[in-house]
Amino acid sequence: MEKKVLITGGVRSGKSRFAINAALSYTAPRVFLATAEPLDDEMHARILRHQAERKDQFLTIEEPVELAEKILRIGFNPSVVVIDCLTLWLGNLFHRFAGNDSAIQNRTARLVEVVGHVQHPMIMITNEIGLGVIPDQPLGRRFVDALGMLNQELARICHEVVLMSCGIPKILKGDVEHAKVADSIPTH
Repeated sequence: MEKKVLITGGVRSGKSRFAINAALSYTAPRVFLATAEPLDDEMHARILRHQAERKDQFLTIEEPVELAEKILRIGFNPSVVVIDCLTLWLGNLFHRFAGNDSAIQNRTARLVEVVGHVQHPMIMITNEIGLGVIPDQPLGRRFVDALGMLNQELARICHEVVLMSCGIPKILKGDVEHAKVADSIPTH
């Protein structure tokens, strides 16, 4: 069975490190689908740092908007695909399609459909942002609602769901063998 894993948690909770470690248990070729855009100097430096951490262990593909279609167009059969991160991807959609909720909903529904049907293992990273204060602005509330629904839909079809907190994985669904080696992940 081709596993689908969803990793969620707060900012700097260890999600990416856990995902990379899990993906390294697969043989090459591994694909890393990056959704971040270098819109400012800090984000550009962050992207470069993450690329350096992955070294040459992954083929990195950058796709900020058309994620589902990019997954379908991978021209070979990877051993695993890591998506980092769905929260940034959804933010990109909100930026590109401001006010066009149907365009956003169509792309999120398409992503869930594609994830459910592709044959290779996938490890997806998202944020759990529903534990805080309800945003006071309509756009913020729409974003929280959309990410919460996307996370729920992906969690429903994934074999494994992991909540990261303080670098510690908590298994919410499935039996994640990668959690057993979480303590051996180097920190910076």
